[in-house]
Amino acid sequence: MLTIEVNNRKIEAKSGEMLLDTLKRNGITVPTLCNMENLFPTGACRMCVVEVEGERALVPSCAYPVRDGMKVQTHSPRALRARKTIIELLLANHPDDCLYCVRSGHCDLQGLANELGVRERRYSGGKNEYHVDSSNPSIVRDPAKCILCGKCVRVCEEVQGVAAIDFVGRGSKTMVGTAFSEGLNVSSCINCGQCIMVCPTGALREQSYIKEVLNAIADPEKLVVVQHAPSVSVTLGEEFGLKPGADVDGMLVAALRRLGFDRVFDTSFSADLTIMEEASELAHRIRTGGKLPMMTSCSPGWIKFVEEFYPEMLDNLSTCKSPQQMMGAVIKSFFAEREGIAPDKIFSVSIMPCVAKKFEAGRPEHSRNGIPDIDAVLTTRELARVIRMRGMDLQSLTPEHADTPFGERSTAGKIFGASGGVMEAAIRTAYHLLTGDELPGLKVEAIRGFDGRKEAKLEINGTPIGVAVVSGLQNARQLLEEIRNGRDDIHFIEVMTCPGGCIAGGGQPLNANPDAIRARMQALYTIDRDEPVRTSHGNPSIQRLYAEFLGEPLGETSHHLLHTHYAKRVVMV
Repeated sequence: MLTIEVNNRKIEAKSGEMLLDTLKRNGITVPTLCNMENLFPTGACRMCVVEVEGERALVPSCAYPVRDGMKVQTHSPRALRARKTIIELLLANHPDDCLYCVRSGHCDLQGLANELGVRERRYSGGKNEYHVDSSNPSIVRDPAKCILCGKCVRVCEEVQGVAAIDFVGRGSKTMVGTAFSEGLNVSSCINCGQCIMVCPTGALREQSYIKEVLNAIADPEKLVVVQHAPSVSVTLGEEFGLKPGADVDGMLVAALRRLGFDRVFDTSFSADLTIMEEASELAHRIRTGGKLPMMTSCSPGWIKFVEEFYPEMLDNLSTCKSPQQMMGAVIKSFFAEREGIAPDKIFSVSIMPCVAKKFEAGRPEHSRNGIPDIDAVLTTRELARVIRMRGMDLQSLTPEHADTPFGERSTAGKIFGASGGVMEAAIRTAYHLLTGDELPGLKVEAIRGFDGRKEAKLEINGTPIGVAVVSGLQNARQLLEEIRNGRDDIHFIEVMTCPGGCIAGGGQPLNANPDAIRARMQALYTIDRDEPVRTSHGNPSIQRLYAEFLGEPLGETSHHLLHTHYAKRVVMV
């Protein structure tokens, strides 16, 4: 440890770390627009400049290593003037539409302008004439609002391993764009939305379907049903001032009913359904010498990633649809038949933590007779906007239960929201299918936690089983390369597109720090620990659905409704 002096106070620093990290750890806030935790600093935005004794120029604290005895002033008049000037220059050609921007109130540029007392436009420049790119079903790009911080480029390339966007042009003509300036829809974009999560302005946002949903609710000819994903109940509360990880499941159901939805279902039910099919598929592949390793298929960004970059491994993907699409399929078949309603009179909505779910819902494989299984997808953020729009106070609502038959779940379905949750839920049921017994303790500690890559070795009926859990597609790429190069000790792989899993999806509340994401994960495991039904095969409603309609896992009806196929995807640019 080293000792440095900051603002006339001595603090401890770790040898080799950057000054900004030292300041953060000691509760000293220095603004930044480009810095990303755990990635090498670029010093691009210069917002974090500070005065260091002995240096003639201000230095970017994110890229300046500490040294013993250094003296730093973080908020000297000179540093504050520099930061204010940077904001004023960024605003010189920034659109003046904060009243209409979806990021208003959550915009770092807006927040810093307010913090630094920018109250007038001292500089003005020619406005860049960019076109909004709304070609993608999940993500909208508005280059006019881009401040060239580079965070979206870095998360796309360094965290997700996709590199769908990059800096193009030179000098004042530099912008972030796709190859050959084509639409994002024909790029290698996997629709994960992690670029939205790191963008400090409104340059990136989700494609919104709020209008379509509200119009459907107002249509007396439509029966409007809604499902909510496992992770939404432990993240939505943050939008209304609750602490990270607070479980608002009952209040969420009450809010959805008050918004006008005719039925409220829990996607954790269809997560249980997914496990019944997926675990059966894994057990079948192990028994019959099928294609291994089998890889989960719940995350649509991951599916598109394999289709684009590893098409030779498509047969390794489970053929199971995601929980969202399974729920959509049974709503417009079993539920429609039971209620005596034509499928085209049902408008099916899902509340998801993920913007890639919007893309998934529009895939042609997920419709029957021209009727989509899911009609519209709203993110956690969009739902919060609608709740506020209708003047509801989430915390004042009396908790309610989801509707049957698709409202009863196990905790195995609930932990789907965390990286490792799908794997653990599948192991519980696969163990039961292969042995007839329950997995001791119903817990696989080695695959829990926030690490981007986790592995475990199990033994089921004397057969060694290797499992791996990865989140963040750069981690997935590394594992796939190992398998491509001959590694054969892994039999089952769970991949979540977003680091940490759905709790950190591209549609979740903005500006969440790592501690908040860990709190969300812990909330799901607390639910799993405390509730009685902890296996998907132990869910009575799942058992009834098979008895009354589906028959058996991997049977003819379930294969027709709950399974799909994938094909190599050609990236145009």
